[in-house]
Amino acid sequence: MPETSPPDGLVSQDVAVVDENFLQLERELGLLLRRAQASSTALSRRVHPDLEPSAYVLLGHIVATPGVRASDLATFIGVGRGTISRQLSRLSALGLISRRPDPEDFRGQLLDLTEEGHKRFESAQQARRAYLHSALASWSTEDVDALAAQLARLNDDLAEVRRAEEPTD
Repeated sequence: MPETSPPDGLVSQDVAVVDENFLQLERELGLLLRRAQASSTALSRRVHPDLEPSAYVLLGHIVATPGVRASDLATFIGVGRGTISRQLSRLSALGLISRRPDPEDFRGQLLDLTEEGHKRFESAQQARRAYLHSALASWSTEDVDALAAQLARLNDDLAEVRRAEEPTD
């Protein structure tokens, strides 16, 4: 029976152990994602009782990139124009964002949070930070830094794989 080679970067490990490691990683990531989704729902409700959890991410990106174009926001989130337009209309109706014409493209709009949007979003962010501080209270600073670094690496690698899988024009 021929030997199966371990994936690149994993040397001299039994393939069954490697597979089990990846299965465990998938389980832990799945649990983390479910908890993050539940947290996102709770945080969105802190911002506004009628805010959809998916819109919370939009607010976060608008805070991080004030004056972002609606089209760039759609690209970042990975949705089409119709979807982003509906979500932004809802955020505007809730009084959380403002829109202004893009001076470089008369068809475009630049987005910012309103004063009320900033206030509500910051309140939710403070609650999220308090939750993380509580959850990681027993962790050393080094452990928190190491986790942040590994998550950044994972996010970068996942983004790279996604880019490589996208069809080219």
